Amino acid sequence: MARARFGLILAVALWLASPLGHAVIVPPLSQPSWSELNAEQKRILAPLSAEWDKLDGFRRKKWLGIAQRYRSLSAEEQARMQRRMTDWAKLTPDERKRARDKYKSLQQATPEKKESVKLKWQEYKELPESEKSRLKAEATQKPTPRPAPSRKATALPKPQAVPSSPPAVDQAAPH
Repeated sequence: MARARFGLILAVALWLASPLGHAVIVPPLSQPSWSELNAEQKRILAPLSAEWDKLDGFRRKKWLGIAQRYRSLSAEEQARMQRRMTDWAKLTPDERKRARDKYKSLQQATPEKKESVKLKWQEYKELPESEKSRLKAEATQKPTPRPAPSRKATALPKPQAVPSSPPAVDQAAPH
């Protein structure tokens, strides 16, 4: 009897000491709906108002962090952020995914590639508006071509002619 009780106490003690004994399932914290945002947050995040309630909690949290830092930005930076939010809100979910993927790939690019992209972007910003519009129109008309995988061409030896049937053997010839 004492042995059984000791075994039970030992089992409970081990269970409480184990990580599973303390595991608590915590549901993800939900972020506020649009109606729960304060007036300042609504003003800052206005470009996202139509889709706010469709965003997952992670995205809402990210945007709320941006709204919190908004006050510390200069007027020029605030205007830039508003333009970017408006542009982002206009994108389709597929376009947003592609933009995120491009951003991730650029983050992993070599410093030389990053510098090259930076220079190209600088050149683009200096173009006249008419040229930018033309390039945007071209980009929307055709999908961006993906570069073909690079394969080095190697010269293969010419195949030798192989007869389709073995040569006839002269029966009269000595072996």
